Amino acid sequence: MKTAIVLGATGGTGRAIVSELLDRGVNVMAFGRSEAKLKGLLAEHHFNQRLSYRLGDIFDAQSIIDAAKPAEVIFQCANVSYTEMADRLLPLGKSIMKAADYLGKKIVIVDGIYVYGHQVGKGDETHPKHPHTKKGKLRLAFEALIFSDKWQRAQPLIVRLPDYYGATSQNSYLQPTLEGIAANRPTIFIGNLKTPREYVYLPDAAKMIVNIAEKEDAYRENWNIPGAGVISGKEIIQLAREITGNRKMVIPLNKTAIHLIGWFDAFMREVVEIMYLTKEGFILNGDKYEKRIGPIPKTPFKEGLEATLRILMQKG
Repeated sequence: MKTAIVLGATGGTGRAIVSELLDRGVNVMAFGRSEAKLKGLLAEHHFNQRLSYRLGDIFDAQSIIDAAKPAEVIFQCANVSYTEMADRLLPLGKSIMKAADYLGKKIVIVDGIYVYGHQVGKGDETHPKHPHTKKGKLRLAFEALIFSDKWQRAQPLIVRLPDYYGATSQNSYLQPTLEGIAANRPTIFIGNLKTPREYVYLPDAAKMIVNIAEKEDAYRENWNIPGAGVISGKEIIQLAREITGNRKMVIPLNKTAIHLIGWFDAFMREVVEIMYLTKEGFILNGDKYEKRIGPIPKTPFKEGLEATLRILMQKG
């Protein structure tokens, strides 16, 4: 891969993938709506000559077509907010696939695990998908759209991430906790502090995603992007306090608390239905990746949290 375009390049996963591609010597085009954010991304990378940007609208297939012509691979990292998902997720899917199909491009879709619904234990890419939430059902319809036979020339694949963390993270459930501890102020933890859960460190995820994208036979399939194991909220907070020396209160928010906050906050109102994920501890099986790609990058939680918190503290 010599040239790639990253849609949603200034988001959490997008920025991690941009960094990984640049580290590999790939020429990267960052695609987004905000010129200020895209210029900020260029500045973060010290105006690396292999990084350029393209302004465009993810819901306008023609703007993607115009921007993505030189790219060998399209990385789709743009997303829609919970409050807009019902109206905008499928139009987003149609736009990106229309562009990829017109150009005959490989396209890597970054997604999550809502499609599985209530699950406990470990699941591989063939695990049954029985979503019971609105978001899960929408994500399953999104998958069907991506792999639809109507796209004759596009070559899509979907990578599925669990919850994640890292310096570029923006909208993960762990983000407010780490930002609060880094700033030495009282903060929240979304979910049960005792449940061991899977988290993937975003730089590790980016490595795996690009490794998959480079394999010619990886397309038209789902791929798991597993983390380094499981860890409880209590353990995360303990590690973060040891790293920073900050010990302000961290308040766990259960489903009832989130529901009450949702009366006043539209985003939290949407979080309620996926709170089951904070209690069930579903783990992504990485056997397929190990057999066909290679060893799974597994940055230890302490090391990943230390790198993340150091940058958050510098920003603060």
